[in-house]
Amino acid sequence: MNLNLIYEDNHILVVVKPRGVMVQKDSSGANDFQSQLKEFLKRKYNKPGEAFLGIVHRLDQPVGGVMVFAKTSKAASRLSEQIRQHEWKKEYLAIVDGAPEQKIGVFEDYLVKDTESNRVFVSKRGDPRAKAAKLCYEVVRKSRGNRSLLKIFLETGRSHQIRVQLASRNMPIVNDHKYSRNVKFGANIALWAFAVEIIHPVTKERMRFEEPMPADMEELL
Repeated sequence: MNLNLIYEDNHILVVVKPRGVMVQKDSSGANDFQSQLKEFLKRKYNKPGEAFLGIVHRLDQPVGGVMVFAKTSKAASRLSEQIRQHEWKKEYLAIVDGAPEQKIGVFEDYLVKDTESNRVFVSKRGDPRAKAAKLCYEVVRKSRGNRSLLKIFLETGRSHQIRVQLASRNMPIVNDHKYSRNVKFGANIALWAFAVEIIHPVTKERMRFEEPMPADMEELL
């Protein structure tokens, strides 16, 4: 496999997930990223059995970018606890149709996921099905074609969160085939997991990993 590896040690694996690949195997039987990485580790270290690789966070199937995996159960537990304690920093880049009124701001909503349609909707506070969602954003630049490049700082990690929160404000992500009506057939969604900052599960060192957005996404501005 053509693996874009950013960092590896005995405890964590940091890698760029390709766009269009699901993180974990589902009932469809389609090729998934975790299985590819397990095979990579098995071959690299000549492991007789299946390699352990813990998923501690996820990216939607169409979205690519930086992902951190745990190579041991202890690392997985500690990294998951960091996420629960909001100790990670996750930054995304998104190109949207339109622009927010303010250059810097915060979006807060209550989101409900419909598992049958695999879609997420904005609901109201007090809805027992809803989960609170919060993100901060910064407008990096605007194009002449009424598009904007946003840097997104996730405070919570709800399913489809960035996509829904932006689309609900009439700023859909370019080529989001689920939440935008103006899409180009076969084009990649203009959302990229740009950076992840964690505390190493063993050394306790704060580490930051980045991967620039692809050139074809840049060309959408």
